[in-house]
Amino acid sequence: MVSQGDAAPTFTATYKGSDHETFDLDDHLGEGPVVLAFFPGAFTPPCSNEMVALQEHHADFAAADATLFGVSADSAFSQGAFADEYDLEFGLVSDMAGDAIEAYDLSMDIPDLGLYGVANRAVFVLDDDGRVAYDWVADDPTNEPDYGELLAAVEDA
Repeated sequence: MVSQGDAAPTFTATYKGSDHETFDLDDHLGEGPVVLAFFPGAFTPPCSNEMVALQEHHADFAAADATLFGVSADSAFSQGAFADEYDLEFGLVSDMAGDAIEAYDLSMDIPDLGLYGVANRAVFVLDDDGRVAYDWVADDPTNEPDYGELLAAVEDA
């Protein structure tokens, strides 16, 4: 499990919704804190709640010079529709191959929903050097992080 003080695993994936642009985590390190918010699946109620809550704090992240990304195994098309539905102003990273999910040891199955190899809900704050300054992993994927604690960690990173 990736935790505070570790070098953050870097990865490449697809992002920006249906534009299919390449996301490379290395390209975003060194420009202020990077927040990776892993979530199980677009359009599920807990994930929608979390992404909306993160959007509500978008200005706070920006004020701390932080860049926020939501990461899930959903397709770029699904994420594009998800971002449009909830007016999300931050990037969503499509990790359909599961590389980032595996690197952060977050892979889980939710058989009742037909979901396999999806990300557990987790948030990592990475500092300019690519080290994990804060980590939170849900005991239950329906739980959400403490947003005040997350913002404090971003401000300290």
